[in-house]
Amino acid sequence: MERKRFCVTFFLRRARTNKAGLAPILARITTNGVSKEVYIQCSVPADRWNQSKEWATGRDKLCQQVNAYLNEYRARILAIRQELISKGREGNCIEIKNLLLNPAAQSKQFLSEFGQYCEKRQGEVGVRITQLTANKYHRLYRYLKEYTTERYKKDDLPLTAVDYAYIDGLNTFMQTAHNCKNNGAVNLLCCLKNFMLYALRNEWIEKNPFQHYKMKPEHNKDKDHLTKAELETLINKPMPNERLERIRDVFTFCCLTGLAFTDADHLRPEHIGADANGTLWIHKPREKTAIMSRIPLLPYTISLLRKYEMDKTCRERGRMLPIPSNNKMNAYLKEIATICNIDKTLTTHVARHTFACLAVEYGMPIDVLAKILGHSNTNMTRHYAKFSEQLIGREMQKIGQVFAAAN
Repeated sequence: MERKRFCVTFFLRRARTNKAGLAPILARITTNGVSKEVYIQCSVPADRWNQSKEWATGRDKLCQQVNAYLNEYRARILAIRQELISKGREGNCIEIKNLLLNPAAQSKQFLSEFGQYCEKRQGEVGVRITQLTANKYHRLYRYLKEYTTERYKKDDLPLTAVDYAYIDGLNTFMQTAHNCKNNGAVNLLCCLKNFMLYALRNEWIEKNPFQHYKMKPEHNKDKDHLTKAELETLINKPMPNERLERIRDVFTFCCLTGLAFTDADHLRPEHIGADANGTLWIHKPREKTAIMSRIPLLPYTISLLRKYEMDKTCRERGRMLPIPSNNKMNAYLKEIATICNIDKTLTTHVARHTFACLAVEYGMPIDVLAKILGHSNTNMTRHYAKFSEQLIGREMQKIGQVFAAAN
């Protein structure tokens, strides 16, 4: 069934009939299959209303006044819609309703409202979102302003002008002008989608422009991780200078704790505590999600913390490990991989994958691993933990033993 592009219908709200027998009349404005209802501040005796004609049937003065008012109100709706269309607007039921209720109201402007939404999100840092998430919204805001100026030659657009074509063009713009990869662009588009849902719930727009837009993250090849032998080689290999030794120590610490780079960089003395048995633990909320990581420290990781306990750089920064920028660390890790004859691209994130894979290989339950990695559910943990061929072979041997025993 084809949706009605535009329709105005009057009807009674009989459930609101008052003691005098008068029921209020509402106008239902429909555009593109979406409807909004408006009380028109007019009532009629419920027994004198003909719904098929949308008309008061009596010949008394009240019914004549009501019918004249309905004609006038319909004309107002048509005039508002025509005016909106002449200004290049969609003229949907939400815009029409807003102008009927408040003739002096201006339409919501996209970039203006999104800028205010960014500030709203910034105010939620530490309560509902992290600073990293708030930064994504501000970054997207910069891209939106650039794209709107370049593509539409305007400083701003009506909120209703954001459609499928705008989103698709923005996606291409981010991947070309700012060299965003597909997953990075999808990540930012999710921020815009959140805003459009916010606008939809506030009835600023009639429909969600993301309704038919498909955002498909690419599933890249399995991330590199170190085997037990490779990690032992990296730990025991003498480094040619202090710079690489410090990087190796930080990387090893992350391999044995599962901390992400940002979490290791922000590790402070107050995050370390001992339990009743004297075991040292890391209790630290993740920078990305604010979910608490609970990590018991191994003897080697404790020795690394003590090694840098009095380090000048660490004490000046109030941190526990000598960590440079992410870019520098990744560059230095490539040197270390060459020195250790490890034919893998080492990055800071490889350490987290290494911990997860070794933990699963040596029997750590996935639920326990999720607590250590600071995941809210085990689906993300499974993304990190890959099964090695040794583990698969070991489990297959158990099946073989069962069949051997049966024979």
